[in-house]
Amino acid sequence: MTDAEIRSVLDAKAGGPPAHRVPVAELRAGHERETVELSGPGPEVAEVRELEVSGPGGPVPVRLYRPVDGSLHPPALVVYAHGGGWVVGSLDSIDPVCRALAVASGALVASVGYRLAPEHPFPAGLEDVVAVIRGLTERAGELGADPTRVAVAGDSAGANLVTVAARRLRDAGDPPPRFQALVYPVCDRDLTTVSYTEKAEGFGLTADAMRRYWDLYLAGGDGRRPDASPLLAPDLSGLPPAFVLTVDDDVLRDEGEAYARALEAAGVPVTLRRYDGAAHGFLRWMARSELSRRAVAEVGAALRAGLA
Repeated sequence: MTDAEIRSVLDAKAGGPPAHRVPVAELRAGHERETVELSGPGPEVAEVRELEVSGPGGPVPVRLYRPVDGSLHPPALVVYAHGGGWVVGSLDSIDPVCRALAVASGALVASVGYRLAPEHPFPAGLEDVVAVIRGLTERAGELGADPTRVAVAGDSAGANLVTVAARRLRDAGDPPPRFQALVYPVCDRDLTTVSYTEKAEGFGLTADAMRRYWDLYLAGGDGRRPDASPLLAPDLSGLPPAFVLTVDDDVLRDEGEAYARALEAAGVPVTLRRYDGAAHGFLRWMARSELSRRAVAEVGAALRAGLA
């Protein structure tokens, strides 16, 4: 059964044209408004700093959050990629969550303003995330972070990007991240799982909306490439230990849990946590949901433990 606070948010979001029929510009504007209404300002941190990292398409904006907690010297670094179907979302829309994760993890959190589809389809956003992980790892000392303790994290499409980036780094012989935290990750272009049928409508992210996001991201390309669908990668061994959070009322539930099992089968230590009563996107609803606040705290604690 859907949590009462979560259901209240979903009911408030219901009505109007279905998301898969709304123009992209309107989707983006609505996503930004939702941050103000549902996320709140987020907690205070010691410093928020705007950076740029050189990427293949030009400078990639990064927003760095330094926690007040000074118990870890130097602090670890978490590179975070926001969700939004590779189409919506921004440094501002994920700002409250990144603040909360910096507080909960005790780490510097670097939020990546990667390029979005359809203007920049696959693999532009992925290439930006890879470039930022590399660039910030190289600059960790300059930023006051420990270069040997770098993690990646993200939600939804952002989780897709960071876990694929971790595999790309492994394949290129780069130092791998120490940990990965994946919140309701997009893992497979196959849209025929049980959760895609059971949760197709009524829980925020619909099956039709997710199909549209995939189409905009891939721009006619093959979604079964492992760099798009990480569940289909032939070799997941050697990837960072993972914390994977899924939610029951989500079209992405089954593929996220299948990816966690595939990582585990490849010898990667995995903690899989399903939140019953929650819906896709709830991580950002901290101003309206105790379940959201609890989930953000748990992701932060997993990052703190994984980087200890």
